[in-house]
Amino acid sequence: MRVLLIGANGYIGRFVADRLLADPAVQLTALGRGDDADVRFDLATGSPGALTRFLDAVHPGVVVNCAGATRGGARELTRHNTVAVATVCEALRRSGCGARLVQIGCGSEYGPSQPGSSTAEDAVPRPGGPYGVSKLAATELVLGSGLDAVVLRVFSPVGPGTPAGSPLGRLAEAMRRAMQSGDGELKLGGLGAQRDFVDVRDVARAVHAASLSAAQGVINIGSGRAVRLRDAAGILARVAGYGGALNELDTLPGMHHPTHLTHTTHTPHGPHLRPSIGHPRPDSDHHHTATTATATAGTGPTAFPYPDGCGTWQQADVRTARDRLGWRPRINLEESLADIWMEAACRI
Repeated sequence: MRVLLIGANGYIGRFVADRLLADPAVQLTALGRGDDADVRFDLATGSPGALTRFLDAVHPGVVVNCAGATRGGARELTRHNTVAVATVCEALRRSGCGARLVQIGCGSEYGPSQPGSSTAEDAVPRPGGPYGVSKLAATELVLGSGLDAVVLRVFSPVGPGTPAGSPLGRLAEAMRRAMQSGDGELKLGGLGAQRDFVDVRDVARAVHAASLSAAQGVINIGSGRAVRLRDAAGILARVAGYGGALNELDTLPGMHHPTHLTHTTHTPHGPHLRPSIGHPRPDSDHHHTATTATATAGTGPTAFPYPDGCGTWQQADVRTARDRLGWRPRINLEESLADIWMEAACRI
């Protein structure tokens, strides 16, 4: 089976490439903007006709699209996440290769959901920011294309290679700095949000399974369990062996500066965060970022966004992935966080 992988140098794409290369039945061709791609092509600026000519020459049986942008303004996100997918769909319609399309979507397409609920594929999408809107528009283009296509809505991918700008990447870096400087206190803020974390290697397995299946439509890829960022911070401290205090900061309604709401207790196994006390943190910006998190060592916190527009809660219903792809997540969050920490620790 010949597979054309678009976006092989991205966070998810690198692991998808590794997974596909491990399958002796797969002949992989990587298309992207980087010099190390087999073929250089920019989906955001390239024409459907040029891509069609390449498809006709390579004749893949499957096209996997992992390309896209997670940051930037609405115009940039639309160009890289929506226009690019329109180019792929149009090229596939024009081509005679008849390839199946596996499109990587995201949980941000759903937007905020009711705390305690699991979001299934039939939920009405209401994305809370331009990123989710751009990805939802791409999904609609794929579903309306008439192609043999499946969209994998990946929730919150974690694990090795986690971007340093992500909430868990920032936490690991702040903890590394604290340990390197011998700081006995780590201030954390905005950790009330709960997300469905799924290891990026499990995501790659799902892509591989979707490439081989006949499943169409939208399929959620997640762990099926929401985890509070506060709890993830505690796990990260444990796997890192950080023995300092974890002091959580949060913002009360009407206040402009963070205040201590949660304090640390110490156990023989390291710091343990007690449940949050006081008022929940309100959404900071309903149009751009619904939650923020901060992590600093010894200095005042600096806010950075969780750029998914999904509010305080998100949890995937993953029964469709189990039933239609035979897929279940295998790697637990502690292992994912240990791998994030291993990469951070290499910088000590």
